[in-house]
Amino acid sequence: MHQQVLFICSGNYYRSRFAELYFNHLAEQQNLAWRAISRGFNPGSQNVGEISRFALAGLVARGIHHTQPRFPQKLELLDLQSSQVIIALKESEHRKLMKAQFSDWEDRTEFWHIHDLDMAMPEEALPELEKAIQNLLLHLSDKPNT
Repeated sequence: MHQQVLFICSGNYYRSRFAELYFNHLAEQQNLAWRAISRGFNPGSQNVGEISRFALAGLVARGIHHTQPRFPQKLELLDLQSSQVIIALKESEHRKLMKAQFSDWEDRTEFWHIHDLDMAMPEEALPELEKAIQNLLLHLSDKPNT
């Protein structure tokens, strides 16, 4: 039985999708009983296709070939309820959305500081996200399975 990490961003297209796929790749390699899903507060028509080309390029550069196509998905209460760890990828962007849409879950959410394309190029943001995920996996590997 796997425990679940939920990565949340605005559109579930770039940062959270990279995080989900990168986390799952490493968790599987490390034989951890954790898997990730990702969702967005407002996935919408501003994105073209299933996943950002920057997320795909970042994954391929790390030897991960995306094989699970799906379109961005909207965050729902069930996603929060079924996750043991909840991470929103940019506090200044996502805390207010969490408070407005799921106020009971704000205090249960860990907020990171990973910029979107409006503030950082993928060459800067993805290595920060990669390091944060590696640190998370170290922390989770020390936790006993419940």
